Amino acid sequence: MNTVLTTLNTLTDTAVDSIKGYELAAQRATNPGLKSTFSSQAEKRRATVDTLNKEIVRLGGEPRDPDGTMLGDLHRIWTKITDRFSDSDKAATDNVEEGEDYIKDKFAAAIDGGLLNDDPQALGAIKTAFAEIAEGEKLTDMLEQRYERAA
Repeated sequence: MNTVLTTLNTLTDTAVDSIKGYELAAQRATNPGLKSTFSSQAEKRRATVDTLNKEIVRLGGEPRDPDGTMLGDLHRIWTKITDRFSDSDKAATDNVEEGEDYIKDKFAAAIDGGLLNDDPQALGAIKTAFAEIAEGEKLTDMLEQRYERAA
């Protein structure tokens, strides 16, 4: 498997885990506006996964599993356990913000690493995905600050 396809697979798996994280956060949140925001972010991330999966298929790979990764599952289990000891809105916001920091850093490293320079189309798709992720990260930073002040 080539480096570009491997990178796309990894980034797409991370984006799928992000969808699951937003869905869990929407379930855990008690504030209706926060629930709606997290659900909307999950939908935006689904579109990002679709874009990345199209690139994977273009390169001859198989679309990534929409169920996420084992590492993502373990993080969600940990989140459910720790949520029992904290405010649901604040905990959901904190966990989503942590996940957004992680995914943003992972996509930035892929772009900055230069491994994708041989495939401008794949690089373009990843940069488009990164733009959506960066917006999600800004939103979750803002939400985290809001709930920090409220605590």
